[in-house]
Amino acid sequence: MTMANAFSETSGATPELAARQHWMSVLARADINALESYWRNLAQQPSYRCLRKPEIGLAMVRGRAGGTGAPFNLGEVTVTRCVVELETGAQGFGYVTGRSRRHAELAALFDGLMQQDSDQHGAALIQPLHRQWLARREQVSRKAAATKVNFMTMVRGS
Repeated sequence: MTMANAFSETSGATPELAARQHWMSVLARADINALESYWRNLAQQPSYRCLRKPEIGLAMVRGRAGGTGAPFNLGEVTVTRCVVELETGAQGFGYVTGRSRRHAELAALFDGLMQQDSDQHGAALIQPLHRQWLARREQVSRKAAATKVNFMTMVRGS
């Protein structure tokens, strides 16, 4: 079962929507240098125009007390968004955390390209980027686990 199919089963989204949500999340978390490299190495770079040039704003981040409790406003995070239209008419959207206008533009470009040919770009771009993100996440988890302290409670004079 693919990540997109697993997501669609739990969220009620169609498989197409779930697949797009997956690749957009991968593009948003991707290293900008990997995106730039893929763009430079494309055999044919499509022409495009910005419908909404990259712009920086804020979004409210919500949390839940204890992870499952009542929701609360945790704080704001900087977000950059961009919308492009490829020469074929496909519109791509890019939303990334932080202030990288180029990252948002590349994410929007690849969203548009994925809508046209998800098989080619999925195998060559999205899957490797997702594996890189999983490896980074695993490395951070191992580093955090190494600092874990287990406290033992002793009962005296029972």
